[in-house]
Amino acid sequence: MSSSANAVTLKPAPSLHSSKFRVQGSPPLLHWAGFNGLLSNPSIYGGSTKLSVSCMALKNIFGGAAGSKPAKTEKKPRKTSVPLPATVTFDNESSDENTILIITAENRTAVLQIITRVLRAMGVQISKANVNLDKGSVVEKIFVTDSDGSKINDPQSLDNIQQALREALNEPIRVLDPKTRGLVIKPQSRDLDFESSDQVKAKAEVLFNLMDQYLKNDVVSIQKDVLDHVEYTVASSRFNFSDFEAYQATAHSVRDRLIESWNDTHQYFREKDPKRLFFLSLEFLMGRSLSNSIYNLGIKDQYAEALKQLGFDLETLVEQEGDAALGNGGLARLSACLMDSLATLDLPAWGYGLRYQYGLFRQVIIDGFQREQPDYWLNFGNPWEIERAHVTYPVKFYGKVEEVVHNGKRQKRWIPGEMVEAVAYDNPIPGYGTGNTINLRLWAAKPSGEYDLESFNTGDYINAIINKQRAETISSFLLPDDRSYQGKELHLKQQYFFVSASLQDIMRRFKGFHINIDDFPKKVALQLNDTQPSLAVPELMRMLVDEENVEWSRAWEIVKKVFSFTNHTVLSEALEKIPVELLGSVLPRHLQIIYDINYFFLEDLRKRMGSDYARLARMSIIEEGAVKCVRMATLSIVASNNVIGVSQFHSEILRTKVFTDFYDIWPHKFQSKTNGVSQRRWLAVGNPGLRDVITKWLGTDAWIKDLDLLCGLRDHADNPELQNEWRKAHRMNKSRLAQYIEEISGLKVSIDAMFDVHVKRIHEYKRQYLNILSIIHRYDCIKNMTSEERKKVVPRVCLVGGKAAPGYEIAKKIIKLIHAVGGKINNDPDIGNLLKLVFVPDYNVSVAELIIPASDVSQHISTAGHEASGTSNMKFLMNGCLILGTLDGATTEIAEEIGEENMFIFGAKVHEVPKLRAQRHDFQPPREFRRVISRW
Repeated sequence: MSSSANAVTLKPAPSLHSSKFRVQGSPPLLHWAGFNGLLSNPSIYGGSTKLSVSCMALKNIFGGAAGSKPAKTEKKPRKTSVPLPATVTFDNESSDENTILIITAENRTAVLQIITRVLRAMGVQISKANVNLDKGSVVEKIFVTDSDGSKINDPQSLDNIQQALREALNEPIRVLDPKTRGLVIKPQSRDLDFESSDQVKAKAEVLFNLMDQYLKNDVVSIQKDVLDHVEYTVASSRFNFSDFEAYQATAHSVRDRLIESWNDTHQYFREKDPKRLFFLSLEFLMGRSLSNSIYNLGIKDQYAEALKQLGFDLETLVEQEGDAALGNGGLARLSACLMDSLATLDLPAWGYGLRYQYGLFRQVIIDGFQREQPDYWLNFGNPWEIERAHVTYPVKFYGKVEEVVHNGKRQKRWIPGEMVEAVAYDNPIPGYGTGNTINLRLWAAKPSGEYDLESFNTGDYINAIINKQRAETISSFLLPDDRSYQGKELHLKQQYFFVSASLQDIMRRFKGFHINIDDFPKKVALQLNDTQPSLAVPELMRMLVDEENVEWSRAWEIVKKVFSFTNHTVLSEALEKIPVELLGSVLPRHLQIIYDINYFFLEDLRKRMGSDYARLARMSIIEEGAVKCVRMATLSIVASNNVIGVSQFHSEILRTKVFTDFYDIWPHKFQSKTNGVSQRRWLAVGNPGLRDVITKWLGTDAWIKDLDLLCGLRDHADNPELQNEWRKAHRMNKSRLAQYIEEISGLKVSIDAMFDVHVKRIHEYKRQYLNILSIIHRYDCIKNMTSEERKKVVPRVCLVGGKAAPGYEIAKKIIKLIHAVGGKINNDPDIGNLLKLVFVPDYNVSVAELIIPASDVSQHISTAGHEASGTSNMKFLMNGCLILGTLDGATTEIAEEIGEENMFIFGAKVHEVPKLRAQRHDFQPPREFRRVISRW
């Protein structure tokens, strides 16, 4: 589908790895008699992910340059890598404050990191650095001082530095053949008492023999891996284990394969050092991982056969996995699809989010009323995640800000009143048809050891337990109810906790390879998924100004180059605002920074437009009023180089209504990138019958990465054979859904009936209430028909599904109404199979994967002007379902793409809604409407 449609995917990039490899080009350990410290190799990171969503916005983030995508790995790296001799000279004349080191070395992996580690280990402070590349060499001027901040004049000290740098930079590196799993042999210095070179070689040879193979994907090897995990991971008998234990073992065996690709991917990106995208989102609606992972890895058939021979059915084991419901609605599912697409496109990307202990609540229906129960999705563990207990960062709250003098300059210092630890949990995300596997890093909150120890040492055990509970609450609940002050405070702490840990992680990774902080925008792109991660703006400013001692204006220029902001909101009144009093209490230093950003921004506006105070007030980051608030969307716009709308319709609203003042001064910032979904999960994996039909008639499965190829089906659309195969696949899906409906409700439905589906978050603007009124009207019409007239009626099964927010009483009453109407219709013998109404409880990704392929008609009837994009319409459409929808959000672009004659346009258009609202007091409803209301 073209870029005008919402199911957009970029053209696939070449595979990241033409074959698996384990080449590591990390520097040797430095051992020099001049100091007693070992400099460890840079750690190897791993991560994999798959591409699924429309990634047009990434073209902006990476500047549209083809060079942003990693090149293919060379197949034949050198067996040994002997660096060109490095030279180190000194200049104590050109600078009054610093000694200048002039270093010339071969441009190879981590050369800057080697230099930095050597200098830091010797107590040398780096003030700044200038790096130039010249014909394969790095020529670096580093301005340094001793530990007291003075020039280094002592000849012996200079000689020690020179000797240490030369030894580190001139060490040879042995690299293995790409077909083997490589290690770097780190030669040891003769000046210290280490193992002999023969001992090192012998040890390395043992490791080579143990690690020279990747896990095999034949049936027998898979069976052995699964059974090994049954016994050694699940700790069960391999001769007697349950479906759930089989799922756990299978998942761990798949994760083993993901980790291989994951490690290769991150080693590759470490060596290439491209600009990286870091996608910040507080919600990821991932769903199940097993079926998606083995499909993307290309080993689904092998796993199905291996498990079958062991007496297990793959689809049964898939059902054992719970949904990772770490988000709510389209924004969260978009984040998950985007990660799949990033991986499939071989882009150097990471995702960051929160590891909620309890996901989106579990919906239970009691007497027709919604009841919320905690979603204990982690009760039985999560085999897909890897806990990084050693990757932790302190996150601070409350406290006060003091002014201190450092190196003759006044600086702000934040003294926190509370501190918690952020612990990393990594989730490999595999790409389809590529060796690329990227990483989704989720943060869990744990109590700070420092505060716990203090409480225990003083005997205050109760306080220690309370501190632990308070810390863990931050990452416990998804979307806390923010109607109370405590709820607002918890939500704010979640937002800051997540961005603080993520930025600390990103900064650590950057500083491991780069010295000059001005290079940060050249290597880092930060994408804000709506306003929830917007605190990343003042947090990065705080890190640069307070911790890296970067001057304000220089720090602000860095910030403006790294951020891009995707807005998902249509109405101005729905934009997020945080009370100043709350923000100042929880994050006092950040409030100061936001005020400073706003001051400089308004001063710049005054120079542009004079004293237009009304406009200045509208554009200010701080909203004055009875409750003074920080406008988070405004903060994001001011700090970002791109402001992205999620459909053409939505982008037009942003430009002309919501952010028109900003568009007038920064038109170049505003862009439209229509949301999308992954055809891999929602068609190839979720609807295998239709997938096989499409692949057969196109003669290729390349459409799984390039959805535009589906246009080739037009050549066969009138072929009766294709139509018959399509109907058979669809009927099979309807049969599965009918069986599920009977299991959850006891109601039998006919698969010959039309399946009319309306599954969305329950909300007034989504208009489930309007749909129910139409069902009542249909029921009333059928009741008044003669038997002959009823023979002409097309039987219909109406399915409604979705969750109401816990505090949204009207939405909950709509759910009760659906059950009341369904109870009346479904038990009326006069109606029979002509009309059924079913509410599907606890709607989630896995249930959607069952419903969408079986649907005949899907309803997308939100009030025009309220839907920014919408992605469920794309999922239904690519599964061959007809759309009944208002011309709103992405539906407008779908109509342009497929033709209005191929969908049902419903209701008033955007420009007609305000007029209708103005006339509502004089509106006379039709007789049928009054009849429905009076009857019920």
